[in-house]
Amino acid sequence: MKSKFSLSSALLAGIIATAAMTAFTFMAPLMGFEMNIPNMLADAMGAPVIVGWAAHLMIGEVLAINFASIYLKQTDKPANIFSGAIFGLIPWLAAQIMVMPMMSVLAGGSYISGLFSGSVIVAMASLIGHLIYGAVLGGIYTPEYAGSKAIA
Repeated sequence: MKSKFSLSSALLAGIIATAAMTAFTFMAPLMGFEMNIPNMLADAMGAPVIVGWAAHLMIGEVLAINFASIYLKQTDKPANIFSGAIFGLIPWLAAQIMVMPMMSVLAGGSYISGLFSGSVIVAMASLIGHLIYGAVLGGIYTPEYAGSKAIA
């Protein structure tokens, strides 16, 4: 049976996956460092933290839609924990080689000092967070199937 994209499932999976990743980042102080994504985004935009939270949620939703509508189709993989975790490597790598260096430059640092979060430990914690995001996303997303009724 041919699967097709389900926007409602992607949005739900994106919210839950973003919440799971965020919960993991709240444990970062127990590991000796800060990983507050909404605060980092708000600081980079010079905006209140609520704007950082909105951006964080929006990014999670955009990634979920890309996973469901592009990644699964292009890779011809089923939606599951494994395919989701592999997908999580893509935004992690983009964050480490583009986003974190850009945030470093905006804060007055250099591109090089922002590469891989400027710290192997933080970059590895970010990797775990993105793998959690992807695994939850892939585990929850359910495509629609041709000939079946849509799941609301």
